[in-house]
Amino acid sequence: MKPGKLLLLLFLVGTWLGGCSTVEVARTPSMALTSKAAETTYLGNWAGQATKEHQGLSGVQLLSDGPRAFALRAALAEHAQQTLDVQTYILENDRSGRALLKRMLHAAERGVRLRLLLDDTASLGKQRLLAAFNSHPNIQVRVFNPVTAGRHSPPLYYLALATDFDRKHRRMHNKLWVTDGSVAITGGRNLANRYFEVADKLNFNDLDVLAIGPVVNALSGSFDRFWNHPMAVPLHYFEQAATTAWRELLVELSDDARQGNALSSQPTARRLAGEPAQSLLKSLVWTQAIALWDPPEKLEAEGYPALEMTLLDQLRDAFHQVEHRLLIISPYIVPTQASLDYLQSLRERDVTLTILTNALEATDLPVLHGAYAPRRSTLLANGVRLFELQAKPSEETVQRGKGEITSLHTKAIAFDDERVFIGSLNADPRSVWWNSEVGLLIDSPVLGEKLWALAKQGTAPGRSYEVLLRDDGHLHWRTEVDGRLVILEEEPGSTWRHLKAWMLEVLGIEHLL
Repeated sequence: MKPGKLLLLLFLVGTWLGGCSTVEVARTPSMALTSKAAETTYLGNWAGQATKEHQGLSGVQLLSDGPRAFALRAALAEHAQQTLDVQTYILENDRSGRALLKRMLHAAERGVRLRLLLDDTASLGKQRLLAAFNSHPNIQVRVFNPVTAGRHSPPLYYLALATDFDRKHRRMHNKLWVTDGSVAITGGRNLANRYFEVADKLNFNDLDVLAIGPVVNALSGSFDRFWNHPMAVPLHYFEQAATTAWRELLVELSDDARQGNALSSQPTARRLAGEPAQSLLKSLVWTQAIALWDPPEKLEAEGYPALEMTLLDQLRDAFHQVEHRLLIISPYIVPTQASLDYLQSLRERDVTLTILTNALEATDLPVLHGAYAPRRSTLLANGVRLFELQAKPSEETVQRGKGEITSLHTKAIAFDDERVFIGSLNADPRSVWWNSEVGLLIDSPVLGEKLWALAKQGTAPGRSYEVLLRDDGHLHWRTEVDGRLVILEEEPGSTWRHLKAWMLEVLGIEHLL
């Protein structure tokens, strides 16, 4: 085909795909379980009794261990009696994802109403699997901000996305799991092997919060806002399966254990029964916790949304009230002029900022490193202590025989020693402007101490490179090798990773990252 005709064909296909970007479809609104109805469930009673002893406070716990974070989600599905609401950016068809889908199907079989809300990109390549899952009468699956054309062809899908890029690049990045309106988990973890540290190659250091008490009602409210929004489109609009397809899927998922998927048959229900359940309650920290989230309307804004619509704006007071030290843990750091101005104000107030992020060798997205790397000198010149997590796996992961590479995926902030934010918010423009995010702002010296302790582990010389600025303006990296501190003159990372980072510097699209 001649080049001119090929360009014309691409133009016509792109125009057709772009014309299919709007979805007008009937949807039935639904709401989370009421507090009174939740009290009639096992988990509602379990959480409610404890909450009454701490009137007005919520019980929270950090979940830093991946396998435990998986097991608690599985246990919550197994104990669900009325409702299960799951919101996620990624759901993989791997051991973890399939094991959780199996437990969700079993819950639906018990009569539990299950609402699964996915960012549309999570459905790519899994639409038939999800349609079979969606065929159960007690299950509803919706996709947020969907690309309506090319859904069975990745090239056509991304071409359709490109034709309406300003709207379709905005993603629902929220991670939330709420059972019977009584127990919630939110934070950084998606639903896939690498987030629960059971992948064979790449695993993430991640962090969630488990919560009971009043804050769960607010988190349920955030789920309802997204679920009932016009941008949340029922999956059956794009793909339908036979009404009995879920039965075949359940048989297939149940057979996973015989195929070597230990997660499928792991006895997780006992974690929320008997003595383990009581031990969990005793380990909770009771405190004021506030649920914060971007409204779904943020993703509809023309151009940049108003700052007042963002989760970052809801954290404004916390940032300005810091007196002594500030900790930011984020897998991706893309400083903006506004953040550099804030950094200057911290220096004027003698506030120390510590940042833990990924080293080039560890990041799962080397191209993003290109937006961060040129700004490291400015960060360091303004007094920031900067640490980059190495790629080598943690001792716990090695002991489990899983993973060759560890990457940071935690999104957390410590404001002085008594306030923390744990959620899905990265320290980059994409999280601020283009994605929707969710998290908990918690006033607790106990959790503050725990988060700083996690940071101390992550910034240890054997786990991270400390980036230092020389007098001549060049950077070097201090780390530990065979028990000795050494200085590296060149940034660690393969040539290919360096090339990817350099390519991003050339493109100059930091505002979208």
